[in-house]
Amino acid sequence: MINKKIEIRKEIESDYADVYELNKAAFGQESESKLVELLRKSNAFIPEFSLVAVTNNKIVGHIIFTKIIIKDDNGNEFESLALAPMAVTPELQKRGIGGKLIRYGFNKARELGYKSVIVLGHEHYYPKFGFKPANKWKIKAPFDVPKNVFMGIELVENGLTGVTGTVHYPEEFEMI
Repeated sequence: MINKKIEIRKEIESDYADVYELNKAAFGQESESKLVELLRKSNAFIPEFSLVAVTNNKIVGHIIFTKIIIKDDNGNEFESLALAPMAVTPELQKRGIGGKLIRYGFNKARELGYKSVIVLGHEHYYPKFGFKPANKWKIKAPFDVPKNVFMGIELVENGLTGVTGTVHYPEEFEMI
């Protein structure tokens, strides 16, 4: 089913149904699929950050980065991106497709001037891409999660210098 050629491109409207089914298959439920649909309609959505991996004219991966705010105790706000969700067709997982989506997304984020990304994810997977526990920068999740699964990455040198506080996700994350 897979050839060596994986194309990463911006998602287009005609991809929506396939992306819905992909997330449903990858996560074994519809919550992430519904979240993607809600995020597309939100103020946090940036079309360039909803990406698909395609091989043989079939969508085999999807990732979305959305705008978030990190707010400190003094009310200062810092813009960042959340990586969530990311999905790969179950039978093609562990073949580097997710990594290609992440790296492409990081490059696009740098191009558009973003300095950091926050993820709530697997403690052994995301560090391979440079993610570190967010508490390193005194950045906290808005809910109770283990410190080793709530991570951040600086896309540019010192991208999180001086950034502390609590992450504020788009309200769509709470609607699922």
